[in-house]
Amino acid sequence: MTFMNRSSSSTSRSSSAPAEGARHKRNGILRGAFALRHSWAGIVATWREESAFRQEACVAVVLLPIAAFVSVSAAERVLLAGSVLLVLLVELINSSIEAAIDRISLERHELSGRAKDCGSAAVTIAIVIAAMTWGVICGPLAWHWLRLHL
Repeated sequence: MTFMNRSSSSTSRSSSAPAEGARHKRNGILRGAFALRHSWAGIVATWREESAFRQEACVAVVLLPIAAFVSVSAAERVLLAGSVLLVLLVELINSSIEAAIDRISLERHELSGRAKDCGSAAVTIAIVIAAMTWGVICGPLAWHWLRLHL
């Protein structure tokens, strides 16, 4: 299999003609619908294959309604929900990195290990951000509630 860059491709083809084997790009609402379908497929695949994602999604199912109903400002509500969604986002990216590395080769390699470790570190940092956000915003509220009810 040979690869050509765009500058070395044949000039006999019209610039508006699609490349051989290229798929037609969808536009408008149809493009958005197909993008959503692929996004959903990625979420389902990650749910099926990654226990960490399932655990984080279950935590999100608990925390997102709390973020919606806790008595805080709109900006704080966005920070609470956003920090939870950030963890899911970074876990999806980490899972995609792991899948790509495993697709290349299952044998141990220093660079593959480093890529996977960096993805894992990114998830850990996202979890720390979420914990700090919830602690700073909801910690005083929880402390006040505990002092009144205990």
